[in-house]
Parts: sequence; C-alpha cells; structure tokens
Amino acid sequence: MAKNNPTFLHSCILDGHGGANFIDARSVAEWTKDQGVLWVHLDVNDNASRLWLTEDSGLDNTVVESLLAEETRPRSHSTDQGLLTVLRGVNTNPGEDQEDMVSVRLWIEPDRIFSTRRRRLLSIVDTRDSLEKGIGPETSGGFLAALTGRLADRIGDFVDGIEDDVGAAEEQLGNQDQATFRPVISALRRKIASVRRFLAPQRDALDRLYRQPGLWFSNTEIHDMREEADRITRYLEDLDLARERTMVLREEFLAQLAQEQNSRMYVLSVVAAIFLPLTFVTGLLGMNVGGLPGLESPRGFLGSVVIMITAAVALLFFFRRKKWL
Repeated sequence: MAKNNPTFLHSCILDGHGGANFIDARSVAEWTKDQGVLWVHLDVNDNASRLWLTEDSGLDNTVVESLLAEETRPRSHSTDQGLLTVLRGVNTNPGEDQEDMVSVRLWIEPDRIFSTRRRRLLSIVDTRDSLEKGIGPETSGGFLAALTGRLADRIGDFVDGIEDDVGAAEEQLGNQDQATFRPVISALRRKIASVRRFLAPQRDALDRLYRQPGLWFSNTEIHDMREEADRITRYLEDLDLARERTMVLREEFLAQLAQEQNSRMYVLSVVAAIFLPLTFVTGLLGMNVGGLPGLESPRGFLGSVVIMITAAVALLFFFRRKKWL
C-alpha cells in the first residue's frame, strides 16, 4: 500500500438499484467484485492520489498514464480489459469561462470505474447526487451513459446561450457603433471556436463508444450513448450555423461601415465640388496685379458675389440633373 492516503473525491459501490454505498479509502482497498460496481473519483493534482493510481489501483501503466495526462482531447479506446474514455464538459465553475472546457478521464471495467479530473466538473457532482438519491446508474455502462447525458445537457445550455447572443447581436446590428459591436462579434467567434475544438473529437469518441462498446454494455445503454452522440452532432451543427451567422454579421457590419464612410466621402466631395469654382473666382480676383476688373468700381465686390452665387447654383442644378443629389 502507498504510504500516503489518497484523496478520493467520490468513492462508492453501486447497489445495482440506482443507489450507492459510499466508502472510505480502506474499504476501497478491501473491495471485491461480489460487492458491486466500484466507482473511485480522484483529483490528480493530489500527489497521494497520483501515487495510489500508480501503485495500488491495479491498473496497467498505459491506463494510469492516460488517467494522469495533463492535456487530453476527447477520445475512446476499447480493449479486452476495459474502456478508456476522455470527455469534455462546459466549465461552469464560478469566475471561469464556460468555453474553457473541463476534461474527465475514465477507465471503465464491468465491475470498476476509475475517473480523474484536474478541475471540478459539475456533471460528476450531479452523478454522485443522483446516486445519493437512489436514482443514479445501476451498472458501469449505465454510469457512462448517464455521465455523457449530463455533459451533453450542459453543452446544450451553452450552445443555446451562444445562439441567443448571436440573435441579440443581429437585432442590434444597426444600433451599435464600431467600438461596441466589433468586440461582441469577436468574442462570440472565439467562444464558438473554443467549444467546437473539443466537441468535434467528442462526437467521434461517443460514436466509437456505441459502435464498439464493451461486451458488458446492454442494448439500452448502447442506445442511450447513440442518442448522446446524436445530440453532440446536433450541437455541432448549431455551432456551425452560429459561426456562419457571425460571419454574415461581420460582413454586414463591414458593409454598413463602408457605406457610412462612402456617404461621408460623398458629402465631402459634393462640398468640395461646389466650392471649387468659388475658390477659383476668389483666387483669380485676389491676385496682386494690375488690370483686375472691378478694382476701381464700387460695385466690383457685388459683382464678384453674384458670379460666385451663380456658379454655385449652376453646379447644384447640374448635380440635380445628373441625380447626384
């Protein structure tokens, strides 16, 4: 036995009727198959728990390495001894970003379940609560099906929130300025990309689960996992649609911004065109040379004003006729 006592976040024996008997580390060491399905959940940030997995769990070294891995992508691998599964769930821990998905690593045998985590995952907590209430999974296969369902529930809530945010952005497209709208769209696209990065391999992992399950999985459990794989596929499609909507929003926003800039440039161009002949007249009559007309006449200034007004009106009439105004 390891000298240090491991920190079991959850350790229990499923009673086969939806409930469980929660036990301590000593009872885990004394567990036998005839007692029921054993579930042990550990925090691998704890050195004693890592040592227990390595020395006292009885698991193969390759399985232990997978359970202790720091960075993992969702995947599943079935062997004759058991099923190795890595899944991701939405991060609902206070003060953290939901799109920063939390992983849970599982090794499942017909009579044993080992799960590890580095950060708290509420879907695991929900599973424990259901066992305490007597409405939890009855078998190791049922445990996996129930956990994937709870992960999918929270992912669905997150995807619904993304769609609501995209809808709100579409409604306010014409009411927000550049400094406000662009960061909103950029944040939505980052969220979608972050979640989709893990959902795509998770869909593949769940697909392999029900196509190549362990021999102890019942038809009902296989069906449940197939349904969860289909749910993840739908969520991926919803995220793809949301991503397309954000791209359209971005294009519409850029088009709207370009139109506003063109309108401003158009106004400036019209003003410049109107004042161009006026500037020419004032520049011509302002030269310091002899022989300028009206220089000695008291009506010279009035004549210059009339010429400039006539030129401006003529230009306005020309623009109207060309439908440039």
